[in-house]
Amino acid sequence: MHFTAQTSSNGVIERDFTLDDVTGVFWSPASGSDHAPLVLLGHGGGLHKRAPGLVARAQHLVTTGGYAVATIDAPGHGDRTRSAQDRRWVAAMLRARAEGEPIGPIVADYNSALAERAVPEWRMVLDALQGLPEVGADGGVGYSGMTLASAIGLPLTVIEPRITAAIFGGVLVYESLVEAARRITVPIQFLLPWDDAEIDRQSGLELFDAFGSTEKTLHANPGGHHQVPWFEAEDSIGFFARHLGSARLTLA
Repeated sequence: MHFTAQTSSNGVIERDFTLDDVTGVFWSPASGSDHAPLVLLGHGGGLHKRAPGLVARAQHLVTTGGYAVATIDAPGHGDRTRSAQDRRWVAAMLRARAEGEPIGPIVADYNSALAERAVPEWRMVLDALQGLPEVGADGGVGYSGMTLASAIGLPLTVIEPRITAAIFGGVLVYESLVEAARRITVPIQFLLPWDDAEIDRQSGLELFDAFGSTEKTLHANPGGHHQVPWFEAEDSIGFFARHLGSARLTLA
């Protein structure tokens, strides 16, 4: 892992990094103990590691919960080159949306391909992060992300035993995601946008039902997947504190 830039403000140290061709950001408390619990944040489709909402959530996790937080650009997003096949998928989605045709089959194929590439990248980044004194190899690890980040996070959580709690939601559901959900047993918080124009509500309920976790909580809010209220970010602090611990919170 090679750190390429560093800034510090409002109690948060922010460092850009590269690892092979993966680009990412790592946030950590400016003052705090080593071996902080780590939260991995994913971004939505078409966004990137510095999407404003993601950065706000990362900084909130650091300043309120004392977590270390990391994100990476998904393949073909942010500072990473989009392949010719990626460009064809994106063009097909835009064309289908403009013509009022279903985009589900295109998104399912594209997200599946992105997940196949992104899951090993996340595991490689996690290996490197746990070599840092701010994180260490023995702390809790959580994952959080909606839409594309859920499409990547579900298969990642299935095969990555270091992830012990996760927040998903707002994802277009297809069979391989349902199969992944059945194999997940860690505590889950699931965000369901109740009025999403492109993601069927019933499929979201079916995905929630498929999770094999004994502890899983459904949070349904009005609006689409771009309208998740900020209090859900605040609530995530309590969720991760229960399951990962926290340098700054102790919840009963």
